[in-house]
Amino acid sequence: MPAWLFALLAAAFVLYTDDYVIAGVLPEIARDLDVSEAHAGQLMTVFSLTVAIAAPVAGVALARVPRRRLFTVVFVTFIAANLAAATTTSFGLLVALRIVAALAAAASTPAVFAFAAERAPESHIGRYVAVVALGVTGSIAAGVPIGTWIGGHYGWRATFVSVAVGGAAALAFLLATLPRKGDKAGEALGVREQLRALASAPVSLGLLANCALMTGSMMMLTYMAPYLAAVSEASVDQRALAFSLSGVAGIVCIWAGGKATDRWGPDRALVTGIGTFIGIMAILVLLWFARPVPFSVLVVVGTIWGGMAFWNSPAIQARLYLLAGPAAAQALALNTSSTYLGVSLGGAIGGLTLGSLGAGLLPAVAAVLGLGALASLALAIGASKKTPSGAEAVAEH
Repeated sequence: MPAWLFALLAAAFVLYTDDYVIAGVLPEIARDLDVSEAHAGQLMTVFSLTVAIAAPVAGVALARVPRRRLFTVVFVTFIAANLAAATTTSFGLLVALRIVAALAAAASTPAVFAFAAERAPESHIGRYVAVVALGVTGSIAAGVPIGTWIGGHYGWRATFVSVAVGGAAALAFLLATLPRKGDKAGEALGVREQLRALASAPVSLGLLANCALMTGSMMMLTYMAPYLAAVSEASVDQRALAFSLSGVAGIVCIWAGGKATDRWGPDRALVTGIGTFIGIMAILVLLWFARPVPFSVLVVVGTIWGGMAFWNSPAIQARLYLLAGPAAAQALALNTSSTYLGVSLGGAIGGLTLGSLGAGLLPAVAAVLGLGALASLALAIGASKKTPSGAEAVAEH
């Protein structure tokens, strides 16, 4: 595989680490800037919502910008925002700087995945996207723990400096390896043509399916600790082991999902992944009624679930890329938006479920969301057989 593909992986790693690492240094930020931890936690909310809102707008507005130029501008902005965050003494200014960093992520994250798909051999689109997606799981498995360790030993400001250094290294890697020949954003579609391709039923229903699936997955991930504690009386060390094994399974299954996408096609790979997710949620519901459950059983089920939660990512993005045609980059931007929206909704719906109905109904609600995702995907697949793809739709007009 080409070196530039691993540069894109490094870029994704840094961008997603910047979002998630705040969770590891919240106590230090709250104490230093004299705000509550709940108040400091809004830094993550602001970042996620900014990306969700800005990604589709940036995808349309920046469609004609060459990729090397785009990556250079957004990573320089990203680096500057993180360096400034390391020096501020105002929580309000820190919030503003997180918004700036989020805008840079919104402009670059979809382009990173789109570039990989555009340059991949036709039979390897899923695998190329999977390599870049490893940066996402890598940020959870390595980026966040490293950033948290740095913040714990040298202060939260050092964490932001480290992210900025990582951004500079990723930019250097990108500029050294990205091919100069044919460096363009794709066909110069007008805004109306882009919107027509994005509004087609196969694309829009697929985005809805992704949002529903992410909501269910992130709801269960966010509140897995109280579920484990209630079902098996798991210790802190055992819960940490469960999360670690899920992360490792996620790394393995992202690659496996990419290979399955290339071999079976994205539709079949997605149906398999979502169906497995629903099945695992059903098992977790049954285990609630069988509690207390041996922790070894929960580890096996949770590891499979953690892996399948990431299995779907390459298939979702490959499917959108193939259907949207010249508007593929914009479709992937909308997918980024639906993903971050799903993360936000997952936290909110899970919190309401836990507070009102208890931990036992968390997997049941997640299963219902999974069924909604499967239904939306089925409608999208049916619509794709009846309507032209984004490329053909644009050509017709």
